[in-house]
Amino acid sequence: MAFDAMRVSRGAWATHRALAARAVAALAAAAVLAPLALGSPSAWAQAVAWPKAQPIKLVAVFPPGGSVDQVARILQPALQQHLGQTVVVDNRGGASGSIGTGQVAKAEPDGYTFAVVFDTHAVNPALQPAMPFDTRKDLASVAIIGTSAMVVAAHVDSPYKTFGDAVAAARTRNGVPYGTIGNGSLGHLAVSLLGRANNLNFQHVPYRGGGPLMNDAVAGHVPLSIGSVFLLKPHMDSGKLRPLAVTTSQRVAALPQVPTVAESGFAGFDAPAWWAVVAPARVPAAVLKQMNEAINAVLRQPDVGARLAGQGIEVRGGSADSARTFIEGQITTWAKVVKDNDIKAD
Repeated sequence: MAFDAMRVSRGAWATHRALAARAVAALAAAAVLAPLALGSPSAWAQAVAWPKAQPIKLVAVFPPGGSVDQVARILQPALQQHLGQTVVVDNRGGASGSIGTGQVAKAEPDGYTFAVVFDTHAVNPALQPAMPFDTRKDLASVAIIGTSAMVVAAHVDSPYKTFGDAVAAARTRNGVPYGTIGNGSLGHLAVSLLGRANNLNFQHVPYRGGGPLMNDAVAGHVPLSIGSVFLLKPHMDSGKLRPLAVTTSQRVAALPQVPTVAESGFAGFDAPAWWAVVAPARVPAAVLKQMNEAINAVLRQPDVGARLAGQGIEVRGGSADSARTFIEGQITTWAKVVKDNDIKAD
């Protein structure tokens, strides 16, 4: 009887321990599953594992060869090494970057799809009101990669030796034609902003991209051209184009001898080109923070900074909050210029 009682007691104790273990396991499972009620299960799983689950896609929202593609390909190997995960550049061009950006806006918010965007990111909402996504609501700012001046340049044989010469001509009835990469481009908006605010007669000549613009600019078929340092610098270096002014508030390292538009009598004028990384809006905050930190880390690498400088880009970096504030400001500024000047997309 004593033996049977002891056996029963031990059996009861084993059962008790099993029930206790199950209770602990249930509580642990509940703790893991609880956050799923607040968001996507896959997003939660990826946030825990990131960036170990799968390759990271970096969508370049313009075709190969342009500045967005170049920036993405400069970042790719450095991010891959820093994160310890494969990073793939995927070019998705079209509609001034809105096609690729729209794909990212609708992507799974798991931290494995990001986009490298250009300054058109802030212009497209005003120029393309029928876009199938909301730039402000459907995308999260991760980091500003860098900024670059737009350059106002004249053909070497042009009568415009300084920006003041071009402004003087723009005060006349005949005005001054100027070429850009297209309707609604930053160059178009910047000159429209300057002209409207100062009653200057600059006449827009839109081209379908940088190649056609440069062909006519270096041939002297258009008196003035405006484009990024990346686009114009080779032709300025060759002596075919003369830089007259840059559109940023400060002179740029790539063209230290060229004055700013602000220095040329238009105080406060600032219209930078810029590149940034964005993500789907619902990517977990922890993942956005890690990606922001990774981008800032690689931007501090001397070789990355040197390669970006070679494209005429000055490294910026900073927090995701500062990126969001900057992009919001750009959206607001250019929406007003588009409306005030009745600018339409091509």
